[in-house]
Amino acid sequence: MMAKNIDEIRSFIEEMGIPGRDPWALPSSPLTFPDGANCRIEIAGVERPSTLKAMIDEAKKRKIVVHRAIATVGGSTYCTFDELEEMAATAKFEGIELVATIGHRKGWDCGSREMASPEGCMQGFRLRGSDNISYWFEDLFRAIDAGIRGFLVFDEGILSIASEMRRKNFIPSETIFKFSVFGGYCSAAGVKVLEKLGANTMNPSSDVSLPILAGIRKASKMPLDVYIIVVDSFGGMFRAYEAPEIIRVSSPCYLKYEPGTSEGDIYKPWVSESWHEELIRQKVKLAAITREIIDKRGIGLKMSGQGAPDLVLPVA
Repeated sequence: MMAKNIDEIRSFIEEMGIPGRDPWALPSSPLTFPDGANCRIEIAGVERPSTLKAMIDEAKKRKIVVHRAIATVGGSTYCTFDELEEMAATAKFEGIELVATIGHRKGWDCGSREMASPEGCMQGFRLRGSDNISYWFEDLFRAIDAGIRGFLVFDEGILSIASEMRRKNFIPSETIFKFSVFGGYCSAAGVKVLEKLGANTMNPSSDVSLPILAGIRKASKMPLDVYIIVVDSFGGMFRAYEAPEIIRVSSPCYLKYEPGTSEGDIYKPWVSESWHEELIRQKVKLAAITREIIDKRGIGLKMSGQGAPDLVLPVA
């Protein structure tokens, strides 16, 4: 008989470097960023140069450091080349890692009707066919020419090609890839796959529990980008009081802030720049509140300072 009991199954999984069970004991992660820090701040939705400047201004007012900005979530194609260059130059000057969201995506494909249906959308954001893949990379090179060196990826096929391009210096060797929450990864097994494909950092699903995060950390060394607040369409969770434990079990990690109604609402190009400037200030405020909670908990967690040496900054 081929039947295996649950203990045999879990033992096999453990031999692959994947926890056989979620670590409910919540062990502290022994890992840190290269500077010895446990956590950093990531703000999503930096749509224009004016949004980036508002974020920087608010962070200075509130005396907190933003280490990474997720830019052009609506799509880098909605920005002019001059705007992309300006964002790259500003981020470099301020010591902020800039990760751009490339414009071409499944929803832009005129033949992609499946994702417009309630069940079809669960198939994910992976691009349809080779033409759409080449369009994605064309937009990538536009952003590279503007000086950007960090990119959001939501398709494993894209990630495999991009990693090979980086290995062969077809794109700059310092380029980094962050795997998006739209990939839907929420287990240690999945994260190991992304790590093997060349991801540098990844965003687990927004509803992962502390034991799941601890399990992912046991299987992978790459930084995890964990939502502290997420748009209502993703569940609207605000995990500020869990933040110290999130950091403790998943270090090194980025604490990610992305409040709002839905990404479809707030990241359209016709939403005014002034509206984005106000929203980004609220995101920074929420990061400052979380930082206050972390500090008051007093469990010795360290946050990186401005311009940590290992951050991959744009090339101005």
